[in-house]
Amino acid sequence: MMRHLITLAAFALLMARQGAPAQAQTKPASVGGNWQVSMEGQSAAVKQTLALTQKGGAISGTLKAPQGNAVPIRGTVMGTSIAFSLKRQTPEGDVTQEFAGTVTGDSITGTVTQGQFHVGWTAARSKQQAASH
Repeated sequence: MMRHLITLAAFALLMARQGAPAQAQTKPASVGGNWQVSMEGQSAAVKQTLALTQKGGAISGTLKAPQGNAVPIRGTVMGTSIAFSLKRQTPEGDVTQEFAGTVTGDSITGTVTQGQFHVGWTAARSKQQAASH
């Protein structure tokens, strides 16, 4: 009976160790705060400010161009993968943009999709926040 309990305890410990790396990989990256975003434009990079609030894997916030209004965003972070979308109102009608990227510390790189168009985007955590980490 005692040997059976030891075997069960060893098995439970082994399973716990095997599960830990998978759980660590699914923990969402920390992305809350302000980010400076740069997207490829037709003639030059388009600079914007992304303000994110994070609750676990859920994110919300705003994306604001220097000359525009702040547009609300909603999305998710799973491990180092981030995805969010927004809808902008333009004279030609509503435009939806889907952002997807990979978080690496204080930077994000990815692709934004708008209809048939795909362009690269990058983001750097605002320096004020990076210093306070």
